[in-house]
Amino acid sequence: MALFHTRAPAATRARRLCLLAGLAAWGSVGAAYYAQHVLQMLPCPWCILQRILFLVVGAGLIGLAALPDVRDGAAALARRALVVLTGAFALAGVAAALYQNRVASKSPSCDLTLADRIISGLGLDAQWPELFEVRASCADAAVDLFGVPFELWSLALFVALAGVAARRWTARQSD
Repeated sequence: MALFHTRAPAATRARRLCLLAGLAAWGSVGAAYYAQHVLQMLPCPWCILQRILFLVVGAGLIGLAALPDVRDGAAALARRALVVLTGAFALAGVAAALYQNRVASKSPSCDLTLADRIISGLGLDAQWPELFEVRASCADAAVDLFGVPFELWSLALFVALAGVAARRWTARQSD
């Protein structure tokens, strides 16, 4: 039995952080679902697109948590490819949140925007309407949480998730 607490290796901490961040991404979708069905905060196309991106980024981060910490070989290549994909989807979330805040929330209609076309193209709105069906215009869906627009909270989380993914690029050899 050790008398002193020893810190986990950096690679182990990075993997735990990826797991926690992935669960936070998925939890944000749960929070949005709660806000929709309990608080009656109906989602616009850009809100729904961000839900989809949070699910994808969360899956990528959980995948990064599961990959071994090696510097060479197929596992290292897979980890780096997943970092790039996860980071790209997180940056797409940043762009979606910024667009929602700067453009979409100020327009009376957001029909047939890129977000609408992606959602329809994926067919998620037809398969799981309770989670992915657009139910409001962007202007109607513009709400604040603690005085901050909802989409800016989303933006902050996407930035944090991209940073967590980037930390896994140079994972050290684990113990």
